[in-house]
Amino acid sequence: MDIYLVGMNHKTAPVEIRERIAQVCRMTASPLEHRPHCRAVEEMLFLSTCNRVEFLFTTRNGSEGVEEITGIMTGLVGLPREMVLKHLYVYKNLEAVRHLFRVASSLDSMVVGEPQILGQIKEAYREATHYRTVGVVLNRLLHKTFSVAKRVRTETNIGCHAVSVSYAAVELAKKIFGDLKGKRVMLLGAGEMAELAAAHFRAQGVREMVVVNRTLERAVELARRFHAQTIPFTHFQDALVDVDIVLCSTAAAQPILHADELKPRMRRRKNRPLFFIDIAMPRNVDPKVHDLDNVYLYDIDDLKGVVDVNLAERRYEAEKAQHIIDTETMQFQQWLQTLDVVPTIIALRRKAEEIRQTELRKTLSQLPGLGDKEKEAIGVLTESIIKKLLHDPIIFLKKKSVRDSKNLYVSLTQQLFNLDREDAPASSLDCTDG
Repeated sequence: MDIYLVGMNHKTAPVEIRERIAQVCRMTASPLEHRPHCRAVEEMLFLSTCNRVEFLFTTRNGSEGVEEITGIMTGLVGLPREMVLKHLYVYKNLEAVRHLFRVASSLDSMVVGEPQILGQIKEAYREATHYRTVGVVLNRLLHKTFSVAKRVRTETNIGCHAVSVSYAAVELAKKIFGDLKGKRVMLLGAGEMAELAAAHFRAQGVREMVVVNRTLERAVELARRFHAQTIPFTHFQDALVDVDIVLCSTAAAQPILHADELKPRMRRRKNRPLFFIDIAMPRNVDPKVHDLDNVYLYDIDDLKGVVDVNLAERRYEAEKAQHIIDTETMQFQQWLQTLDVVPTIIALRRKAEEIRQTELRKTLSQLPGLGDKEKEAIGVLTESIIKKLLHDPIIFLKKKSVRDSKNLYVSLTQQLFNLDREDAPASSLDCTDG
């Protein structure tokens, strides 16, 4: 049994391919429905985000399994097979495990450290569970994946440094004001940057937001998502009297706010501090605004400086995270290696249990005067004896399973106890924890 991962992402696929990936992400039908039609693929998990499409699966025939998954992938993306193949990556066994751990820990994301990907993997696992396409191996692997991602989050600071302009803007606001709870925010513009910033402001406890946009429909949509208010674009300058933070991200070709327009409104504010974050290009706010008392203006270049410093910090934290992933990958490899001795362990237990049951029936048939309680006690006694006798041989086999010579020990055990390995049921692989 081998573990494979086949996929494409933002690193391997150009934008026109990634557009198709984004369409796959919005599909209602699940690719897991193809599983019953695959001869070589046994367990399967499908992960799809706006920047990534991946299949994780187990197979006993790697080339045929990859061929089947590639066929599904080609159908999903809707492009010629040759074009899809150019942008695919294929990982096997430990490389597949390590890649999955990196993805879940956000080391393979477009923005390193972003937390959304782990939730997307958990959702993919829930879907695979619903379709019953995961078994012993992938169940174990996915649960290990979740614990690895948690370790990375708790033992490193990989998610603590802003590496997007929107997030950096909110972090900068926190440095100016301290606690953002109780602050009133104006989103001047309602595009993607404003949407991301709104989510970050909400996460920091901001409850009062007002959205201003030339297109009212978009402003209303964004305001509905974040329980904010809207005001007409022509009234935004007067509304500056009542807000603390203004995030500017409109597509205006010229500044829409000048110092002489803001100065009288600052008097009405009684000079309470006003914080502008201008992430528009071209800039929305005249730089001379910064010369006014109690007005603080930061543009996208200021924030990029923060982002660049934080990227360096995240790279350092990513090295620590990679060490955790490498360690956990080796531990998972050890578990995988124990699977080779599982059929022999199962056969050993089964033969011992058959002997116990046969001898128990013989003995109880010669003691007709025993009550149910006494019979139960004898049964428990014999079961305990069997478990203790088998404990050392089973532990011995598990320890030897990580060595190159494991086949020798498996063969020796089978001969010693006269076992028929072929009789061991594959469905009992989860007995390795016993």
